[in-house]
Amino acid sequence: MSAPNPYQESGDYQWGPPQSPGTPEYSGGYGYPHTVPGYGYPQTLPAVPGAAGGAPIAPAAAGAPGAPGMTMLSLGDITVLQDSIVTPAGMLPLKGAVWNVTDMSRTDEKIPTAGVVLAVIFAIFCLLGLFFLLMKEKVTTGFIQVSVSSGGRHHTTMIPAAGPQTIQWVMGQVNYARSLSV
Repeated sequence: MSAPNPYQESGDYQWGPPQSPGTPEYSGGYGYPHTVPGYGYPQTLPAVPGAAGGAPIAPAAAGAPGAPGMTMLSLGDITVLQDSIVTPAGMLPLKGAVWNVTDMSRTDEKIPTAGVVLAVIFAIFCLLGLFFLLMKEKVTTGFIQVSVSSGGRHHTTMIPAAGPQTIQWVMGQVNYARSLSV
């Protein structure tokens, strides 16, 4: 028999030395430590009411004291509630939030493959096939970047541009979020 592994405790497989709650390196399992300062992790995780007592968590009514609030809008991984902004980096206060939008998409016009094929086929028979080269299609590629800063924190999300109208939709949503942030 071999010597016991000091990094393995009672069937709980971990990488590295055993961690115990209360140490700064403890993360409660796999993933980033939640108390080590860094990008998006200067805070501790909020306590979930009802989770420790075993009672089921009932959804709070909108406007009830202590209720997180109703979802007003959602852009990518940013969710705006009645009184706060929820991001993967944590919760940000809604009041005084600064919103920025950057359009990093582009729309190109190109001749589709079918137009080129039809132009070649009909150019052999008559010169009317050249009219197929006038066929154009618009292709939009890229992303729209939405950034929010509030309470000393910052979060950015990227929304894929499905067409030229995507920027108008995102700007409408961000303008609504700006009106809530006043």
